[in-house]
Amino acid sequence: MKNKKYEAIVKKHQPKEKRMQHGLVAFLVGGVLGVCGELLLEGYVNWFDLSRSEASVYMLVTFIFIASLCTALGFFDKLVNFARCGLLIPITGFAHSMTSAAIEYRKEGPVYGLGSNLFKLAGTVILYGVVSAWFFGMIRFLLGIGG
Repeated sequence: MKNKKYEAIVKKHQPKEKRMQHGLVAFLVGGVLGVCGELLLEGYVNWFDLSRSEASVYMLVTFIFIASLCTALGFFDKLVNFARCGLLIPITGFAHSMTSAAIEYRKEGPVYGLGSNLFKLAGTVILYGVVSAWFFGMIRFLLGIGG
């Protein structure tokens, strides 16, 4: 079979991407997560009489716990298949990467399993987050912006 004919057959049977639909779903799910985070933040401020900065830490820990629990129970990946980046981009994606690595390598022991593989995916996020924070902090310092 000739290459062009083969490519035509492959192109005909290739699934079509639904970029607009996936983008809209990710946008809506991310927005719902933001609204839930704000409601949780206001709840912590009002229920426990915390400052907004203290309550934001509790809100983030709650999101991390829920994402880790969903990963451990095995249905976070199913949620991601539906929600796409709307669920992976926030801190829930970071928690999922850490928890899934911990679950996958736990049988190899605490050093060779967890210790060497826990930050495999999340380590790059931490590295580039720290480096970019330092870089932009230096720019702000040199420009005299902020306090």
